[in-house]
Amino acid sequence: MKFTLRVHRQLGPEAPGSPVQYSVDDISPDTSFLEMMDILNEQLTAKGEDPIAFDSDCREGICGMCSMVINGQAHGPLPESATCQVYMRHFQDGDVITIEPFRAAAFPLVRDLIVDRSAFDRIMQAGGFISVHSGPKPDPNSVPIEPDTVELALDAASCIGCGACVAACPNASAMLYTAAKVSHLGLLPQGQPERYERVRNMVGQMEEEGFGACRNYGECEAQCPKGISIGFIGRMNRDYLRASLLDPVDRQGKMVPQ
Repeated sequence: MKFTLRVHRQLGPEAPGSPVQYSVDDISPDTSFLEMMDILNEQLTAKGEDPIAFDSDCREGICGMCSMVINGQAHGPLPESATCQVYMRHFQDGDVITIEPFRAAAFPLVRDLIVDRSAFDRIMQAGGFISVHSGPKPDPNSVPIEPDTVELALDAASCIGCGACVAACPNASAMLYTAAKVSHLGLLPQGQPERYERVRNMVGQMEEEGFGACRNYGECEAQCPKGISIGFIGRMNRDYLRASLLDPVDRQGKMVPQ
């Protein structure tokens, strides 16, 4: 298979960027998209040119590192799939493929297709944790939890922090990411002590990072490689409203009226 690639090249955040066209030949349909990028980089290196900088790690759809916009879609054309799970058989022979980085003010570009997503780390640092006593771990069945609640929490916990929700949103909102992290902790008994303190701190940090506001476009859910529902945004908004009306919150998770 033969493809024409239009890849965004940019030396740094302050340098001008532009698309550069490349051609790759003899690509097997069973070649993954990232393997195809590796082949292109080998060709560029052999010619003495700078290879294309892009992120990747696990290549199994788990780590969330492979952040690319392929033909205008975050992670490419497949539903509920990361870039590393896209194969060249999903394209037609002779296709022109446009490859760009995730674009958002809160994700400053580092080089070519690499962006700095440390804003997500700071949101997690603001409240993405629980307080537990040290010592041996308790028996898994010591805290009874309804199966439906467990399944809902696991759905939220499947977020890999890739940033596709931000890249897909016209407002570059991180509400789906933040809601998933808030919900998977707030749904379980272990996360109740900091439930309302958590949502206030994490939403506040998200706003400080410069992410946009949610306008219910739904693009985030459509492009999420794990299919996380925007229903978690509604859950987070309800918790945030309760936390805002009754403040401060004591360490037992009980709201204390002002």
